[in-house]
Amino acid sequence: MAIELVAPSWVSTAVTWFATFVVLFLFMRRLRRRRYNLPPGPKPWPIIGNLNLIGPLPHQSLHALSHKYGPIMHVWFGSNPVVMGFSADMAKAFLKTHDATLAGRPKFAAGKYTTYNYSNITWSQYGPYWRQARRMCLLELFSAKRLESYEYIREQELRGFLNELYNSANKTLVLKDHLSDLSLNIISRMVLGKKYLDKSENAIISPEEFKKMLDELFLLNGVLNIGDFIPWINFLDLQGYIKRMKALSKKFDRFMEHVLDEHTERMKRIKDYVAKDMVDVLLQLAEDPNLEVKLERHGVKAFTQDLIAGATESSAITVEWAISELLRKPEIFKRATEELDKVIGKERWVEEKDIVNLPYINAIAKEAMRLHPVAPMLAPRLAREDCNVDGYDIPKGTQVLVNIWTIGRDPEIWENPNEFQPERFIGKEIDVKGHDYELLPFGAGRRMCPGYPLGLKVIQSSLANMLHGFNWRLPDIMRKEDLNMEETFGLSTPKKLPLEVVVEPRLPNHLYSL
Repeated sequence: MAIELVAPSWVSTAVTWFATFVVLFLFMRRLRRRRYNLPPGPKPWPIIGNLNLIGPLPHQSLHALSHKYGPIMHVWFGSNPVVMGFSADMAKAFLKTHDATLAGRPKFAAGKYTTYNYSNITWSQYGPYWRQARRMCLLELFSAKRLESYEYIREQELRGFLNELYNSANKTLVLKDHLSDLSLNIISRMVLGKKYLDKSENAIISPEEFKKMLDELFLLNGVLNIGDFIPWINFLDLQGYIKRMKALSKKFDRFMEHVLDEHTERMKRIKDYVAKDMVDVLLQLAEDPNLEVKLERHGVKAFTQDLIAGATESSAITVEWAISELLRKPEIFKRATEELDKVIGKERWVEEKDIVNLPYINAIAKEAMRLHPVAPMLAPRLAREDCNVDGYDIPKGTQVLVNIWTIGRDPEIWENPNEFQPERFIGKEIDVKGHDYELLPFGAGRRMCPGYPLGLKVIQSSLANMLHGFNWRLPDIMRKEDLNMEETFGLSTPKKLPLEVVVEPRLPNHLYSL
């Protein structure tokens, strides 16, 4: 005998009402979307959106699209709406006019797995924790007084770097290796208190391995991870990025734990201990009962990692690009050394206080940052509320990007924008401190890189002394026309092929001895 199952009438009614509610909700959401006047952009494909238009160098792919759609463009990365700015006016609108509204950060896998669950400066969510972190950077870690107190470290390490170049004179050397060592030695002593990454047998990690970890960190924080944009396939980890992020996180955490253990033990041993480095400062702040948000141990590790990575990468990459460009234009070398010989002379090295009197050296640094910004697209922001820019709507939850690589090549701002011409900055009050939106190597607004004063000091002083102390040329087998100027993409954009050079001392020999 067959038994017929009949649902009670209230169940049928509930299902009907639920289905009606879902249909109405979807319909209203579509109507609401239609009310938005979105910026122009390419038509998206189902599921992938416009990801099919993005090549291995996303900033260049998007730059090409901007020629068709203009200075503000709307695209879809998977299911994520993205609005991009490609002009100084759009940068100003995003980073100043609507700075607070667009100050959020998307929750990408990189922030979760490589920065202690969004605990560092870069990926932390807008709110009390981030505001406190920013205050700590501005008032404690990167204050003018603290940076001045570490000047002797920068000077000592720079002299050691110049001595290494002298010992490698007339030999072919890979410049980035030496620049990375310089940056890493400076920031290690400032942040960690000593060179944890020396080449001794007792070192917890080798400099080579640590530099590989930093390269991996910047790559993984800049890649387009498919799972971030098509969440329902995130668990598949199709590109293998999440696996790499987790492995990298474990390596960094082992190192950070060792550093914090040593610092904590030392602080307990000494009564009325006075902070000697930035980790000391962070650990003391973690004990401050007056903090709005308690600074946990994982937060100290996240900030420490951020300080080391940011300072190391930005200066090394910028100086390598600058020397690469100069090798293509010997006349710039000549003018730079003429200025150095006139202002500094040939009996001493350039000091940080001299930089203000070297306008052409400053111009070379600015031109390198214009043409080769370390981060060609500033770290993505997230709209916290609806806003309107240039007559176009940016709905809440939209990711917002500023392509400063495009701005640096805007022919309406720069004459011969693809040419390396430091002279364009002579006599012009354009700086890199976030006030001039045609030149934003460190960003602008609330999310501007808080460590830019340190990065700028290292870039300017190292570049000035490299030009002052040495003549530079390519290996004999290379012509300047053969110099590869391709990029590789990540959160930073270094040269695809590291620069190989030959240096020849141009100052008296006694200046090179330590």
